[in-house]
Amino acid sequence: MKSVLFFGSFDPLHAGHKHAFQEARSLGDYLIVVVARDSTIREQKKRSPYQKEYERLAQVAAQCSVDEAILGDEFPSLYTLLTSIPFDILALGYDQVASHEKITSRLENSGKGHISIVRLAAFEPHQYKSSLLRSS
Repeated sequence: MKSVLFFGSFDPLHAGHKHAFQEARSLGDYLIVVVARDSTIREQKKRSPYQKEYERLAQVAAQCSVDEAILGDEFPSLYTLLTSIPFDILALGYDQVASHEKITSRLENSGKGHISIVRLAAFEPHQYKSSLLRSS
C-alpha cells in the first residue's frame, strides 16, 4: 500500500484544495493531509489565519478523499513530520513555496531518499486561490 503525504494551510478550504486532495489521493492508496498550525500561518504568511487550526483540520478530515488529517508541527520545526510519518509519496501544491532541494535533503538525511516528490497541477487558480477568496 502506497501512502501520500500532502501539506497545506487550507485557509479557507475551497474547490481547488478538494481537487488537489483527489489528485494526491490518485497517486497512492492512502492520503495523509497535514494542516498548517496557526503559528505557521502567522510566521510564513505574515497574517493571522482566517479560520483556527482545529476548524481547518475538521474540514479537511471530512473530505472523502482524505484518509487521515493531522496538525502540522509548530513553527519553526516545519519538516519534522517528514521524518516521523511513514509515507511513499510527497505531493506538493502548485503554489507551495517548499524548497524541493531542502525537502529532498531532509528526506535523504533521514533515510527516506526513496520518497517520490510530485508537484500537483493547478485547478482554476484564477478562481480558487485562498487569498482571492479571503479578499472577496
